[in-house]
Amino acid sequence: MEKKEKPCANCKFRARYDKNPQSLLGRFWRWHINFCPGWKGYFTSLPAEEQQALRDKYQFTKYTK
Repeated sequence: MEKKEKPCANCKFRARYDKNPQSLLGRFWRWHINFCPGWKGYFTSLPAEEQQALRDKYQFTKYTK
């Protein structure tokens, strides 16, 4: 079977945040990742280096070991 890419990797709301963090949809996405099970699955499946890069980029502090 083919390995499916998680939708969070190409999320349109995430792209909005990257483009303009102060936009309504961007702020909604940033708030949403604090409890989204899809984001948690995506984030925890990444290697430690990529997780740290996302932590730094999005000021994200959850799911630390």
